[in-house]
Order: sequence, then structure tokens, then C-alpha cells
Amino acid sequence: MSRVRLGAVALAAGALVLTGCSSGGGGGGSDNNSAPAKDKNKAENYSLGTAADSTGPAAEVPGAKKGGAITVLQRDAFNHLDPGQIYYSDVLTVQMLYNRSLTSYKVAQDGTVKVVGDLATDTGTSSDGGKTWKYTLKDGLKFEDGTDITSADVRWGIERLYAPFETDGPLYIPQWLSGEGNEFRKALPNGPYDGKHLPDSVLSTPDAKTVIFHFKKPHADAPYAVAMPNVGAVKASKDTKQKYDNAPFSSGPYKVGKYNVGRSLTLVKNPNWDPKTDPIRHQYVDTFNIDFGHQLDDSTRRLLADQGADKNAISFSNAVAPELTQKVLSDTTAKARSFVEIQPYVDYISFNMSRLKDVNVRKALAYAMPNGQILQQNGGATGGDIATNLLSPSLAGWKASDPFGKKTHPSGDPAKAKEILTKAGKLNTEIVYGYPNTDVQQKVSVVVTQALERAGFKVQKKEVDSNVWRTAIAEVGNKFDIYRTSWGADWPVASTVVPLLYDGRIIADGGSNYAHIDVPGVNSEIDRVNAVPDVKTAAPEWMTLADKIFTEDVPGVPTFYNKLYSVWGSNVGGVKYHSVYGTVDPTGVYVK
Repeated sequence: MSRVRLGAVALAAGALVLTGCSSGGGGGGSDNNSAPAKDKNKAENYSLGTAADSTGPAAEVPGAKKGGAITVLQRDAFNHLDPGQIYYSDVLTVQMLYNRSLTSYKVAQDGTVKVVGDLATDTGTSSDGGKTWKYTLKDGLKFEDGTDITSADVRWGIERLYAPFETDGPLYIPQWLSGEGNEFRKALPNGPYDGKHLPDSVLSTPDAKTVIFHFKKPHADAPYAVAMPNVGAVKASKDTKQKYDNAPFSSGPYKVGKYNVGRSLTLVKNPNWDPKTDPIRHQYVDTFNIDFGHQLDDSTRRLLADQGADKNAISFSNAVAPELTQKVLSDTTAKARSFVEIQPYVDYISFNMSRLKDVNVRKALAYAMPNGQILQQNGGATGGDIATNLLSPSLAGWKASDPFGKKTHPSGDPAKAKEILTKAGKLNTEIVYGYPNTDVQQKVSVVVTQALERAGFKVQKKEVDSNVWRTAIAEVGNKFDIYRTSWGADWPVASTVVPLLYDGRIIADGGSNYAHIDVPGVNSEIDRVNAVPDVKTAAPEWMTLADKIFTEDVPGVPTFYNKLYSVWGSNVGGVKYHSVYGTVDPTGVYVK
């Protein structure tokens, strides 16, 4: 389990998102004339690749050419470049160009995704019931200075995660190795910087090509966990600790050329990257010129106008500005160079079960919630799809279910909700509704309040400063009954969703169990499914458990599955969607 992360509130369409955390998505407009997301994200579209799938070079992109520069228009400056600190979706995207992990995701043009060996020859070999995982490094791996990448570099990359300054990235691997929460840091309090290392009984590198993990418990989804950007190679002599954020040492096809922190980043070709070792990436363009500070309306207008250098422009994560959606949709040429895709992020209205103890009240709230109207305030059909169950359709094992009738009653079912309240003797129950003071959430608060009042509730609205919102809803003793939360899986398996949101043993200030659900049967079932030794077998069982939690315990109601609506310049080819990160995939783009 990763360290607990705060669920962020999307600032606007196209907000930065944390995997294992906040929702994002983008777009705007109405249900009319929108381009629906293609249904690419079902269980059968995710698989573990073979050793052959892990062999480079990556298949050529049809029509691709070499040379030229790509401009990348981004709203927010990157918070980190150090792979150990990366967790936001935009930086997950850019690190693919300069950083390689033990495994990674091979995304085909048709949307199918395979986990393949990246630095490793395959997705790993397990033993000891799934507690021990062995990885062998490929031949020909080089850093940007031409030196060999060895198992010692991978060990260093992992052990530096134990250092006190490495706080912002996912911590699955060190926690699986050395203990949950912050307990793991005791095993190597200053990382490898004092010359100390984890014992071979925990992490062993018996030769220059072999890395062996000895986890405390079985982890069938280890091939996904070692695809996180912080499970890769860091050269000890180039490790500048906190300053590594400004100059990470490349193992990928590009390296840092010039970095003006907060303003721009230029990536140039790494001449020592060998495409024969890489099944995922290409090195078509000469440079990526990444420019920060472009609000959604600015990037959308520039990409829509398609003039000059903007013909060679993309954005990793900026969505089409909501107010410009119809302009893009009505422009045939722009529509042809755009996509609308489901992201792995889900928006919820969580119910505080510490305060709302009657399940009938929670069921009535679920029936009453106006999912369709909430979605309209968040961009409409290009901002998301109405959610009908707790898990995103982007996850393996997902199945359609709609226990509270959101497809047939997108504005809520006030009659059903009022009937439940009346039978339970709970009519006119007062609900304290907390929401942040953003423009979008203020509008959402109006439609939610109206829907709940139609259903027989009394609503007391509590507006909260958006700067402290994340902290406010993560307090176990908060004084709200319902509030907006969001979550995104770290990889396309619900093991990074259900345990983090619904395990009663992790209820704590700053925690991710926002509903404060603590049901012994749920906790024990989480343990059982977590121990299933095969990811494919476990995936539908997570779905079954999620549906059971939703229908029986009702810890909240999902409102919409987020989408990314993206457009790019007419002179850019090879653009595709990365369904795991929920962004544009830059690994095969080229200048026409």
C-alpha cells in the first residue's frame, strides 16, 4: 500500500492529477455533438507482456519522420523532475522521455496496454508465493554519459527513496520491503548516503544484471509497482540529492538540455540511448521545448488557430478549455486532431460515516445525487461520463453496474430517496455539505443542494477556502456530512483504489479513507483479494467487492468518470492516449 495521499480538488478542467489521488479530466461543452471516448479500457485490454514484447526497438510509427522540434504548452510548472519524487500526471508523462523503470507500459494505437520489461528483460519472475520477485537487466543499457546501467544503480535508485527528503513519490516498493507507513524509513534512515545498504534478505543484487526483491507479503501486482518512475536506475556519482530535481541523469532517449525552473524545460536527444533495448520509446524529434504558464484558454486558442510554430505544438495534460469546446467540435480540421478519452480518475461525493450512521440516509443521498447536473458543471460530455459504480472503466476487471439508477435518473431520483427517508423516519434530515470556494464547486453546490431538498433533506452549505480544502476533508473529525473527493489508480488494477479508500484500518487524519468506513467484513475481504497470487484473477474480485461496498455500505456516490479532451497542432503526428497516466503519450510523436 502506498503512503496515504491527500485527495486534491481539481482546480479546473485539466487540473494536475496525482495517481493514487486526485481527479483531473478536462474539456467542456454539452452532450451535443461531442466526440465520445472510445471504449478501449476494459479488462481484456490490459495484460502482462512476454520477454519478446519487452524487446526493442519499438515498432515504427506509420509515417514517422526524424528531426524538428515539438513545443509543449503546459499550464503548471513541473513540481519535480527527480523520478523519486514524481507522482503528478504531467510529470509522469515527461519522465517517460528521460527516465526508464524496471517495467513500463507499452500502449498501442488501438489502446491496448501491455506491461513489459523496460530496463528489465521481462515483467519479473516470482517465487515464495509472490513474496520474492527477480528482475534481470537487459544488455546494452547506458546512462547519458555512456556508462553501463547495472543492478547497483537500480539498488541506489530504490534505496534513496528511504532518505527523508524523498517524500512526494509513490512508496509501494520501500513499504513492501520494509514496513507500512513511515516505518520503512527506519530500515535506512538516510538512504544509501552513509554507505549503508538494505540487507540482501530484503533487496539483493548478486551480480551486475540481477535485482531481487524480498517483500514482507505476497504482491501479485509487483510488475505494475516497479513500473512507477522511482523504481529505476540512479547513478550514485550523479545523485545530488534534493538538487537532482533540476538535473536528473538520463536513461531514456532524451536528456535535460536547459531547465529554467518554473518557466521552461528543453529536452534534447541522448546519444547513448540504444533503441534496441527499448520496446516503448522513439527518438524522432530533435528537441521537446516545454513551456509553462499557459492557461487552458491560451493553449486551446493557440492549438485551434494552428499558426506558425503552434502547428508543431501539443500539451501533455492541458485540456481543451470548457468555453472553447464547441469551437473545437465545430472545426472539422481541429476535431480530426483531437481525442476525448476516459481517464483513470473518478469524482465522488463522499459520505462521512462517522456522522451519517444510518445506511438508509446514505442510500437516500445516493439516489438523490444529480450526477448528470454535477457533470455538466464540470464540462459535460467532454469532461466526463456519468459514473454508475465506484471504479473507473479504465481499470482491469471493470464491469458495468448501476445500483442507484444513474443512467435512467441522471438528475437524481427524488421520489425513491424520499420514500426511503419516510420509511426510515428520517425525512427532513439535515445534511452539512462542505465544498471548496472554486467557481466550479460553487456551481455544483447549487445543483446538489436543490436535488437533496427535492428528495426531502435539509441542506446546510459550508463553503471552505480552496487552499485548505484538502486538509479539511482529510480530518477524521471534520464537521461535514458530505463532500467532494476524487481518486485515481496508480496502475490499472483496483488494488490501488479499494484498499486505499475503504480499508477501515487506515482511518487517520490526512488519510484517504474519506468516508471513514470501517466494516470488518470489508477489511478481511481486502486482505483476501490482496493475497490472490494472480492479477487477472484478482481484478474482477476487486470489482465484486467494490459493488458490494457501494450497495451495502454506501460510503458515498461516484458522480463522474473523468475524461481528457486534447487537441494538438496539424504538423504533429504519432499522438496517442496513455490510458494509465490519463495524458498524451509523447513517446512516438514526430514532426510531419
